[in-house]
Order: sequence, then structure tokens, then C-alpha cells
Amino acid sequence: MTTLPLQQHAPAAKASIFDLTNETLAQRLSELQQPSYRAKQILEWLYVHGVDSYDDMTNLSKPLRTTLTKELPIFNSEIVAEQESQDGTIKLLLRWPDGATSECVLIPDGDRRTACISSQVGCPVGCVFCASGLAGLQRQLTAGEIIEQAMRVRQLCDSDTRLSNVVFMGLGEPLANYEATVQALRTINADWGLNIGARKITVSTVGLPSQIKRLADERLQITLALSLHAPTDELRQEIIPWADRVDIASLVEACNYYFEITGREITLEYILLGGLNDQKNHAESLARHARKMRVHINLLQYNPVPGLPYLRPSDDDSESFLQRLREVGANAHLRRSRGRDIDAACGQLRRRQDVPES
Repeated sequence: MTTLPLQQHAPAAKASIFDLTNETLAQRLSELQQPSYRAKQILEWLYVHGVDSYDDMTNLSKPLRTTLTKELPIFNSEIVAEQESQDGTIKLLLRWPDGATSECVLIPDGDRRTACISSQVGCPVGCVFCASGLAGLQRQLTAGEIIEQAMRVRQLCDSDTRLSNVVFMGLGEPLANYEATVQALRTINADWGLNIGARKITVSTVGLPSQIKRLADERLQITLALSLHAPTDELRQEIIPWADRVDIASLVEACNYYFEITGREITLEYILLGGLNDQKNHAESLARHARKMRVHINLLQYNPVPGLPYLRPSDDDSESFLQRLREVGANAHLRRSRGRDIDAACGQLRRRQDVPES
């Protein structure tokens, strides 16, 4: 099989404080002749108190605050668009210093507050129904830029709630930006970082078997979500161009390895496209794959993208698909769509801002 392109280097950009770990921050401070305990103080201000200015870090000297402001900015992004749905979902479009843009989303659900964040600017996968990759991959996001999105979303949470979950389900393929994704995962999970439990963090991938196994070996206890979207190789290749390099059997084997190493059940993500992958025979084929793995299936009705020919299935057809899955022994749920009154589909807001409609 053809090797998948995994890394493209981002253009040189000034690192932010979010690019540093507790160890590398301590090293940086040592170079400034600062004691190591300063790192703990700064990280507490940053991740516990959520300050966005060094001036608020009152136990640091003024000269140090000035130096850090110059050399390690806290937020590199600018919020250039914000949309709020009637259901409380809020989508942000961030612009980075080089002009690249990415999306992140706050999804409220009861007491839970979930940040949906991006791993790349654009996407190389090119799923035919998705707005994220219509212009291809522009560049990778750094670990700091990935973390900054979660911090931007955390700022949207009110005083009575806290950011409780993070999902890597925004723009891009996280496992094609592996090192930055894993560093971001560790910071989001770390007690010195955002301190979000590993089991409340999900990484969604279109399916890179070698990278899935590599992620398993990190032993992070996060949830792995496989974006399957079709029950046969032929249909999957029609929907996901990268699927011509990886067959479903290889994905099943990689997911079983992930479960064996981590003990974590896999989530199969399946977007229902009206008339294309939502028929009874598709449900039966999907269930056959599911029975080979320790998985549960998340069904989601397609959010239409202007200019693309794909349709959202009716509620009745979606329920029928769900019921057929359950009848043949699959553990499946139909996820409620969020933010349908705004640019709900991944990449839509970025596309609308970057490519104005005529």
C-alpha cells in the first residue's frame, strides 16, 4: 500500500507559551537566570486561573513579565468570527499571525462543556462531503496552536461550568500531524496543564493504521474515534479519497491493537449521507465490521455544505438505519446534530470567510 503523507512543516512562527511543557518552560526560564519554581507559578496562572496577560501574574517581577510578553506571547491568534447557535453551540474562527485560519467550537450539553478543536489548517484527506478539505492542506498547526484553541474555547465557559471534554474533530487529520497532536494531548491531560481526564479526550481519525498503533503505544487512555463512513472498501474509496490506500480490514486490525494495548473501546463515527450510505444493506455490512471489534457506533446525520451534492437523510431513514444496526447486534446511537442554524459542518465558517460567496 502507498505510504500516507504524515508531516508537512508549518512555516516558522514565533512560539507561544502553549508550545512549552513544564520541563521546557523551566529550561527557558533557567536561560533567563530564573529559579525553576517560576515555571509552576506561570503554568498555574495560565491553566488554573486562565489569565491572558503576563501583567496579571503578580508574583512575577516586572522585568520578567516584560521579557515573557516579548518572547513568549500567550495568545497568538485573533478571533475573526464568532457564531452562536440557538442550542448554545459557539463556533470561533481564529486567524494566526501568518494569515492561516482554523475553527474551534464550544459544545454545551447539560453540565458538560466540550471543545472541538482542529489539528491542521485545511485537510489533506479530501472527504467528498466535507468543507474542511475543499482547498486541501495549507499547513500543520503547532502543538501550541492546538492547545490555544482549547484555551479560547475555555474562555467561553461561564463561571458555573468548566471545560470538561476535548475532541480532536475539527479541521484536519490529527494522526497526520502526529507529534504536535500528541504533545497537545499530553498538555491538555497534564495536571500542570488543562487537567482534563484522558477518558474525556477523543481523537478522531480517518484511519492511519501505523499511527493508530503508535498512538496505542503512547498509553494515554484517550478515546479513539474512527471515521468509517462506509461499510465497504468500494464505497469508502468513493467517499474518502485516502481510503484507496488503506482497506477496512487493516483498520479493524489496528483498532483491535488499540483496544488490546489500552483497554479503551473504539468509537466508529458514521455520517449518514442521504441515499448514499444509509440503506438497510449498509447497516448490515457495518454491523459485521463492528462485531469484529470492541466498538460502539456513533451515527450522525449529514450537515449539508453549500455547493456539494450530498443530502441530509430524513429523521425516519436515520432511525430505521439505527434500528437495523441494533437488530443485528451492533451497539449504536444516533447523535444529535448541534449548531444547525449556524455554519454547522466542519470547515464551513472558514470556507465562507476565506472564500466569500459571489
